[in-house]
Amino acid sequence: MEIIKKLFASMTAVRWVLLVIELLMMFWFAAAFPFGNAGTVIGGIMCCVLIFVTLKWKDIIRSAKGLCKTGAGKAVVISVSVIVAVMILYFAILSVMMLKAIFSKPDKPNVVVILGCQVRGERPSKMLRRRLDAAKQLLDEYPDVKCVVSGGKGDDENISEAECMKRYLVEKGISESRIIMEDKSTTTFENMKFTFEKLDELGISRDVTIVTDGYHQYRASLIAKEQGAGEVTSYSADTEFRHVASHWVREWFALTKFFIFGT
Repeated sequence: MEIIKKLFASMTAVRWVLLVIELLMMFWFAAAFPFGNAGTVIGGIMCCVLIFVTLKWKDIIRSAKGLCKTGAGKAVVISVSVIVAVMILYFAILSVMMLKAIFSKPDKPNVVVILGCQVRGERPSKMLRRRLDAAKQLLDEYPDVKCVVSGGKGDDENISEAECMKRYLVEKGISESRIIMEDKSTTTFENMKFTFEKLDELGISRDVTIVTDGYHQYRASLIAKEQGAGEVTSYSADTEFRHVASHWVREWFALTKFFIFGT
């Protein structure tokens, strides 16, 4: 207990502010449970590391200075510092691009593409319902625009995501004649690939407005362009606040996978 008291007594005001921010971030990631994902775990680990660094900053600096007394130790310190700096810059750039994609709204959509997510039984999950409500708002504003509902059937789903989305939109007053179903896809890559095949069959241009969660818009737009899209704009659904942080971090790594493997 005495050691803990001395530890906190030695902290400056700036470190206190950092510690409070890091703790709040950790609680934000934890709030996603029990419906967390890889981003929840990675974000929690990142917060724990940052908290440790904030608490032990003086000891870390002292150890780094000690290492720098030898050539090999200095190389290690420089290498670690460069890697950390590059990672921070990389994730910051990704975040800026993700935010930019969120606000890339259309003047007037050519065709609206709604990306599916989990269906519970035969009803949309909360996240899918938010996407559909956002899409309905856009479709109500432009009553002559058609939409594509894109999503196949998962092992734990009774019907395809596309069928579920179509039923929901029809219930909400969207004419069935405006809805194009794409019910084979299981990934964002397939969402766009199969959607463009449908549009080509119907003679509709590949200028699309994608409706999905904001954090997902940048990757969806990149995949759409890779699949031969024309102009790509976005109309984002609101993500439940407690899930934003974990999905955002997960998307960093999904984007990294896309940059490396193209899927």
